[in-house]
Amino acid sequence: MAANRDYYDVLGVSRDASDAEISKAYRKLAKKYHPDLNHEAGAEEKYKEVNEAYEVLHDPQKRQQYDQFGQAGMNGQGGFGGQYGGQGFGGADFGDFGDIFSSFFGGGARQQVDPTAPQRGADLDYTMTIDFMDAIKGKTSEISYSRSTTCEVCKGSGAEKGTHPITCDKCGGSGMMTITQRSVLGMIQRQTTCDKCAGSGVIIQHPCQSCHGKGVKTQKQTLQVKVPAGIDNGQQIRLAGQGEAGKNGGPYGDLYIVFRVRPSKDFTRRGQTIYTTVPISFAQATLGDEINVKTVYGDTKLKIPAGTQPNQKFTLKEKGVQSLRGGSTGDQVTTVEIVIPKSINEAQRKALLEFVKASGGSIAPQEKGFFERLKEKLS
Repeated sequence: MAANRDYYDVLGVSRDASDAEISKAYRKLAKKYHPDLNHEAGAEEKYKEVNEAYEVLHDPQKRQQYDQFGQAGMNGQGGFGGQYGGQGFGGADFGDFGDIFSSFFGGGARQQVDPTAPQRGADLDYTMTIDFMDAIKGKTSEISYSRSTTCEVCKGSGAEKGTHPITCDKCGGSGMMTITQRSVLGMIQRQTTCDKCAGSGVIIQHPCQSCHGKGVKTQKQTLQVKVPAGIDNGQQIRLAGQGEAGKNGGPYGDLYIVFRVRPSKDFTRRGQTIYTTVPISFAQATLGDEINVKTVYGDTKLKIPAGTQPNQKFTLKEKGVQSLRGGSTGDQVTTVEIVIPKSINEAQRKALLEFVKASGGSIAPQEKGFFERLKEKLS
């Protein structure tokens, strides 16, 4: 304990230190030696010393007695001793103890934002559904949505023209109130939103009739949106300043447009690559051919070499999707699917048998049943 140590030395401050300097030194040392943060030997005793010294020096009456009579003038008022006195846990009132935990965990009621300072408006999301080809080539489209805009009459103040909001006399413009409550641990202080100004820090005595004192109005917004070529499903763009109105003269938020791309019956996309499947006949695969193939930029010629195998893939360079950043275009991968006819005429049948014979093989063609032949005649 600090029974034989000078309280000013314990906190590392001079004897003429201000209350603010004492509180600052206390918070720093309490954080350094707090048992939950410092597990070194002797840290807990140091922590108790710091609390004992602070309990005396932060109280004007106790500090005066200590300065005049030293330890003898305390009459048992000082001392941590594991007791829970009227000042709260560890001899420190909960207001200052809250500041310590604020430094531990990066927050706390004492760290407030001035409610009258300019505040940026909230961002908005908008989902835009487009066709597959519009995502590939880009387009300009019109959208409509609702957002809050600054009232043109009061310019966002919420007060009738010619009047101004006044500082709340209950919270002094902070938007927060400090409430002191007695508990089994002593007097506890907590902060809550001011019930007079609802946390705004100001009182509007003469509300604007146009916006009813809100400073903003909900309006329909119409925009021309340029869909960038190459945008993909789930990607988004940001339109600066098209979100909600700010407060106290703060800037507008942004609008984020998320794209949903309808699927295509002809193409599949993965990144910058386009995938297609085209049917060819057994003869085309065997003898080779040149066929027309759809691409996102129109039809193009594709040479099918003789001896092409089922599901063989062909790459069409730069027939895919262009990069959003520009400078590169993907490819198209086309897979050929060899189609076997479900029915053939007699000439085709004879030709196939001759092909088998010329190949040195033999087959036993299967005749169709009665119902299969009837179905062909009716179709």
